[in-house]
Amino acid sequence: MGGKIEDYFLGLLENIFISIYLPPETKIPRLIIAISKLDGVKFFLQIAWENKCLPSEKYSLLSEKLEEIGKMLGGWKKGLEKKTPPHE
Repeated sequence: MGGKIEDYFLGLLENIFISIYLPPETKIPRLIIAISKLDGVKFFLQIAWENKCLPSEKYSLLSEKLEEIGKMLGGWKKGLEKKTPPHE
């Protein structure tokens, strides 16, 4: 379980890092991948918590931080969508 969480978390970090250096028109697909990796981290953390592999206090704290990250990524994506015209 921990390995799965680590894989998703590293994928999240990698895609955020790559997104920083991409041209604006190619950032959105990477951010979508990063957001899906974040969802994977949250999903497997919840499973770990439900199976008593993670104390409630740590799960709660991690969940709050992951929600903040999700809002930041969503805001970044939304801002880029407003600046970047859709491909026709």
